Order: sequence, then structure tokens, then C-alpha cells
Amino acid sequence: MTIERSLRCIAGFFIVVSTLLAHYHSPYWLLFTAFVGLNLLQSAFTDWCPMMTILKKLGAGSQCQ
Repeated sequence: MTIERSLRCIAGFFIVVSTLLAHYHSPYWLLFTAFVGLNLLQSAFTDWCPMMTILKKLGAGSQCQ
């Protein structure tokens, strides 16, 4: 799986899990959902995301080589 696909999968997972936690546990979990969304937004403009750095160090390959 490429870095780009892994990143979308991880972000989607975090958003779904935090939304479920907000519904069933505490609405403060929506702050985590907002953090993930803001991080995706800033990465669209800067082309840098901390999770991509982690995935590169773990050995995930990039689609744009």
C-alpha cells in the first residue's frame, strides 16, 4: 500500500473512531476529529503531514517516485 493510500485510510479510521467515541463517550472527542481535519487541510497546502513522515520511516512506498 502506498503512503498516500495509507494516509487516507488512517485519517478515515481516526475520524470514524473519534466520531463514535464522541457519540457514545464524550463530545470532547470531536476535538480530535477537528485536529485530524485541520491537519489534512494544512497538508493540502503545504504538502507535509506528520503521518507521512512516520509512514516513510516505516518503509511505505510513495506513488510519486
